[in-house]
Amino acid sequence: MLAHRRMTRRRKMTALARARRRIQNFSPYLSLFLLSVPIILVEPLKIVSLYVAGKGHWLTGTGIIIGAYALSLFFVERLFRAVKPKLLMLGWFAKLWTLFTAVRTKAIQWASGRRLPTDEEQRAKSAIAIDPAFID
Repeated sequence: MLAHRRMTRRRKMTALARARRRIQNFSPYLSLFLLSVPIILVEPLKIVSLYVAGKGHWLTGTGIIIGAYALSLFFVERLFRAVKPKLLMLGWFAKLWTLFTAVRTKAIQWASGRRLPTDEEQRAKSAIAIDPAFID
């Protein structure tokens, strides 16, 4: 009876989940290549939209740029989340990512006019939230 109950609870993996799992098993450089393909296809669309809008077709140019940004936001961002752990295995990428996140944090701090908590402060806050006995 218990074995039957386990069998009925197990759901079949969706095609998207299977694809994500396969992508997460790629090597770091294959992940980088996979991420570069949609970027190479989507980014020129943004330039094409400016050209089309410059020729007087404002609605078409606007539609192209909205579509390009939507593809970039939904597809490339989701793909980047799946391959980011593999990309961070590359030393040069990890350094660039650390630099990018530091600059982004400083820009947000400057633009908002307030100080954001450091990584250490965030870790300490989460440790306290998880285990109140953590406090000395």
